[in-house]
Amino acid sequence: MDAKEISLEEKSVKPVVDHLNDLLANYHLHYQKTRGCHWNVKGSSFFTLHVKFEELYTEALTTIDELAERILTLGKAPYSTFADYIATSKIKEVNTIGMKDTDMVKALIEDMATLIEMEREILEITSNAGDDGTNDMINRFMQYKEKNTWMLRSFVNED
Repeated sequence: MDAKEISLEEKSVKPVVDHLNDLLANYHLHYQKTRGCHWNVKGSSFFTLHVKFEELYTEALTTIDELAERILTLGKAPYSTFADYIATSKIKEVNTIGMKDTDMVKALIEDMATLIEMEREILEITSNAGDDGTNDMINRFMQYKEKNTWMLRSFVNED
């Protein structure tokens, strides 16, 4: 399959796919960090954060799958190795063992800021490429993170 089969020009699709693969790599690091937070959270907010972290990593996993499938829809191959994810990702690994619960939340807020920034770039690229399908998908991902960023900031009392 190629981009022409879904009425997109091949030259327009390459920057979209490149950015989607970058986003995919970052989501993998964010997903694993969120899983680590879920597994290792302790303290008085355990019950609240344990559930919230599970919601966030479940959503991230769904997003990872949608990103990979969209890249395939555009006729290209998604990154599929941790070596690619780690080499490409702006988001970095952290050891969540012994991490304070509020520091976990702050780390996830930072991840979401990075992902939102990347998604805003992709929205511009997809708009220029006439790729409304990818644009709609990315916009949905971004809206979810914007809302959850607000909630997490409220949890740690940041403005």
